[in-house]
Amino acid sequence: MNSFLKSCTALTVALTFSGQAVAQVKELGKGEGQVNIVAWPGYIERGETDKGYDWVTSFEKETGCKVNVKTANTSDEMVSLMNEGGFDLVTASGDASLRLVAGKRVQPINTDLIPSWKTVDERLKDAPWFTVGGAHYGVPYQWGPNVLMYNTEVFKEAPKSWNIVFEEMKLPDGKSNKGRVQAYDGPIHIADAANYLMFHKPELGIKDPYELNEDQYKAALELLRVQRTLVGRYWHDAAIQVDDFQNEGVVASGSWPYQVNTLVAAKKPIASTIPEEGATGWADTTMMEADSANPNCAYMWMEHSLSPKVQGDVSAWFGSLPVVPAACKGNELLTDEGCKTNGYDNFDKIKFWKTPVSKCTTQNDQCVPYYRWVSDYIGVIGGR
Repeated sequence: MNSFLKSCTALTVALTFSGQAVAQVKELGKGEGQVNIVAWPGYIERGETDKGYDWVTSFEKETGCKVNVKTANTSDEMVSLMNEGGFDLVTASGDASLRLVAGKRVQPINTDLIPSWKTVDERLKDAPWFTVGGAHYGVPYQWGPNVLMYNTEVFKEAPKSWNIVFEEMKLPDGKSNKGRVQAYDGPIHIADAANYLMFHKPELGIKDPYELNEDQYKAALELLRVQRTLVGRYWHDAAIQVDDFQNEGVVASGSWPYQVNTLVAAKKPIASTIPEEGATGWADTTMMEADSANPNCAYMWMEHSLSPKVQGDVSAWFGSLPVVPAACKGNELLTDEGCKTNGYDNFDKIKFWKTPVSKCTTQNDQCVPYYRWVSDYIGVIGGR
């Protein structure tokens, strides 16, 4: 935890660079035989769960690079694994990517060595969560919203507000929501509370849920303490959340489209929505370890990951959105309606995860930094 907090503290200092950082790899050579990746569950499939979803086998045959995957359930876990070393790539969300840059755990990417870079969505090419000092520390992978997942037997109509997971109330079935809702087991969930307050308490002056001054931050923590009295379990493992909705009486929670798709495929009474307050979300980047032992295979994988086929297949499986617009058409698994269904047009409505830092634009550089989010959220979960 101490090393993790130090990496967080590093972000309280401005991420300043003297000039543009330079990519280490100048040209590609022969593959080293393997590539080791830290990834979110469901992000890298080889057909073991469903033989129709496999974007690994063909890559291994074409390149001779065996893909080894270590799944991580939170951004904090990803940062810890990358700090330990031994991996080549990580599919980092915006609340982890700048920490990895600040900690010098990842290296700038030579986009000239990735032909498909030119096909990346222009809205993402220079995104601030992986572009620092003009250098790109990775290539975009997928993006999407944090949705409100709910049981359709309890909610005959989609809930209009996130209040069902933040405030004590009777649900449409006449029973209390106490013990029947969940919340995400990660400090970045503070932003979900802030997003809720932006809508319902505009007098707080929150402009960005990741940029909170002391008063705004205190209000978010107070809301989370109320939520603590309602939550049956804080989730971070997607598979456990799926089981909780099937077997433990959970009826509503913030979630990812992946869990929704899994439950719907199992013919469970589950649906999802983005309520009136809007939603936080994630735009994930494949980032390369600073001392990667397999840089050639790593670059080959980054190029492979941007192919329209892979992008469409991942989106269909995870319920996410491709970073290559061409993937929205002609993919058998995603279908031509898949991007619209998954929310491709909601890009501007999503408040994408990013690492909170003290120097912030909306609150005159007086924001609460991420290391405080970490320690205080642990306190909230512990009932403090």
